[in-house]
Amino acid sequence: MRRQDNPQNRFVASTVEWSEPAPYAQLEVLEERAKSIVAENDSPDLPFRFSVNPYRGCFHACAYCYARPSHQYWGFGAGTDFERKIVAKVNAAALLHERFERKDWQGERIVFSGNTDCYQPLEAARKLTRACLEVCAEYKNPVVIITKNQLVQRDLDVLTRLHERAHVLVFVSIPFADDDKARAIEPGASAPSKRFEALAALSAAGIETGIAVAPIIPGLNDADIPKLLERAKAAGASRAFRTLLRLPAEVAQVFEPRLREAFPDTADKVMNTLVQLRSGRKNDPRFGERMHGQGPRWKMIDDLFELHCQKRGLTLGERASAATTFERPRAQLRLF
Repeated sequence: MRRQDNPQNRFVASTVEWSEPAPYAQLEVLEERAKSIVAENDSPDLPFRFSVNPYRGCFHACAYCYARPSHQYWGFGAGTDFERKIVAKVNAAALLHERFERKDWQGERIVFSGNTDCYQPLEAARKLTRACLEVCAEYKNPVVIITKNQLVQRDLDVLTRLHERAHVLVFVSIPFADDDKARAIEPGASAPSKRFEALAALSAAGIETGIAVAPIIPGLNDADIPKLLERAKAAGASRAFRTLLRLPAEVAQVFEPRLREAFPDTADKVMNTLVQLRSGRKNDPRFGERMHGQGPRWKMIDDLFELHCQKRGLTLGERASAATTFERPRAQLRLF
């Protein structure tokens, strides 16, 4: 990796600006020429096998982000380093192209944002996710996107082209109904109101969409579930999924202080309820147990979610994998 810190190029007319007040942070971008870009998942808790992550770290700075500990593998911290030292995999699209050309690739569905958000603010300038989606469209490879950023709306042209050639599904993650409450926990992500606008724009363009109420933080946002699902349906979403708050390793050390600073009156209630749902612990790392809770309180939350999905006509989870549309493009013969 090498550091990248450039002044504004006076020969480039376009600029990238924040659509909302920018969070206070000293951003440091590091460029990496990665060795591979398609990651293979072996967790039974996740409904996908392959994912692509063009970035390491995330400027959204969500206090609860389960990906924080992964930043430590590269010699960074799981706290402010995760939020401010962002690694851009500059050769992501080229690597994806190479992977698709390998004979062992069968056109399996790829999830964008299996780890950090593929549409975090840096994508506005770097366009690494867009370049990867261009490759997917070229090869007609099915795609699922999960993001908390309205920036996904920028790529409607590519997503529409991909939709015409292969299956594409976009989940917009919106765990809070209130913009101010979300800003306290997700300071760098788009406001929920902006995310719903993006959801509506994607749906109107014919893209299949869904809402991810993730994570559910008991005592803080579980009461928002009916309103979130109602707004998602009004925005054209057809699917929904949820996960319970996970606090692995160092994530708890980031989340709990942020929670107590932003919501001092409800912090104890949130943490105590989480421990109840996690069988006496703040986190349950066991496969099969990580994404949901235990006991009557969780059943009540889960039943509430399923009831309002049924009421709004939202399908739970992702569509089962269908026959792939993957096809390697070949140069046409030219007649002279």
